[in-house]
Amino acid sequence: MSFTETRSKALYEAACRVIPGGVNSPVRAFKSVGGTPIFMKSGKGSRITDTDGNTYLDYCCSWGPLISGHAHPSILEKVIEAAGNGTSFGTPNPYELEIAELITSRISHAEMIRFVNSGTEAVMSAIRAARGFTGRDKIIKFDGCYHGAVDSLLVNAGSGLATFGISSTPGVPEKLAAETLVVPLDREDLVEDLFSRFPDSIAAVIIEPIPANNGLLLQRKEFLQKLRDLTSRFGAVLIFDEVISGFRVAAGGASDLYGIRPDLVTYGKIIGGGFPVGAYAGKREIMSCIAPVGKVYQAGTLSGNPVAMAAGIAQLSLLFTPGFYEELEQLGLYLETGIRNLISKLNLPVTPFRVGSVFWLYFGQPETMRAAHHIDPKTMDFYRIYFRTCLENGIYIAPSGYEVGFLSSAHTRQDIDITLAVAEKALKAAFGMNR
Repeated sequence: MSFTETRSKALYEAACRVIPGGVNSPVRAFKSVGGTPIFMKSGKGSRITDTDGNTYLDYCCSWGPLISGHAHPSILEKVIEAAGNGTSFGTPNPYELEIAELITSRISHAEMIRFVNSGTEAVMSAIRAARGFTGRDKIIKFDGCYHGAVDSLLVNAGSGLATFGISSTPGVPEKLAAETLVVPLDREDLVEDLFSRFPDSIAAVIIEPIPANNGLLLQRKEFLQKLRDLTSRFGAVLIFDEVISGFRVAAGGASDLYGIRPDLVTYGKIIGGGFPVGAYAGKREIMSCIAPVGKVYQAGTLSGNPVAMAAGIAQLSLLFTPGFYEELEQLGLYLETGIRNLISKLNLPVTPFRVGSVFWLYFGQPETMRAAHHIDPKTMDFYRIYFRTCLENGIYIAPSGYEVGFLSSAHTRQDIDITLAVAEKALKAAFGMNR
């Protein structure tokens, strides 16, 4: 079947009349790659099908949560069972206790956990808990790390290397943004300088220990350990934003990989099997500040929703199966090796990055790639062509060169072989080798 977008284009035109930009999240808008967003209607295993009938191997995986692929039978079975008993109660339910015990028994730094409805809400709540626990206001974040649509974290760096944040979007008061101190990644010296300047004012340092919202910026363990040491020394809270990396790169997330224990950690929809779920967890003494035990108020009518919690139990049970992450690592290595061989064969200035089942292709050959400013915006011109060629040949990847890709346990080596054949065609197209 030849590629067509007729139905997607019609749906997008209709959506633009009733939804801002025709999408409910900006990254879906295809602005950076051109063309019309693709409207999906179904997914099964490693594949998704759009409203025009085109089927794709999916490496977006709902932006990461679908680590077991689409419509996994075990998750569907648990969801149907829970929904059959009621979709929401507004009361405690047994599923939320079961999944809480499942996580806290496996993750040593998650002594207590509170469920919310998104990664953004988890981060917002963790920041509030840190401020309430310490009685301080300022937050340190890192340029290149995205923590959801949280007002105080939607900030850019100012003119200095380490400076007060300035609002990066209308609607965020500058006074609020100014409480956020922004530092480049991989610069522990600047973090130490901020602590020396504001020793009693910094409530928390928040970081994606594996930054994966602006490229895949793999950090040095020494840098992350320095953040742990500084926050401990100055009485601040270390928050690991593991909305992407949590339960994705390992059962214990980046904390397991680096052997560094944060005070608070945030999780995203992977713990809900793809349903709208988030959570924040951490030390008992900090979590005990949260209402109704403590005075830090945080609430959510649908938090701990029984259907989402049931899906999460099924998902985590799959992840905790012996050998799950080892098999996914081998699949990731197979993909990375294939891409590296292609790049070498074609002699192209392209660099692949990978950690576990998370990968990113950069159209350049940087000496280092640990900070946002290492990414050359001009490389996105190559990605635009690469993306379009993949799309038209049955491979769905993120519609932005700054976004990472994801593997699932539903992918097979045969899927990857198909993908590599398309990737060769797409790489040639991106560098004008097909002419």
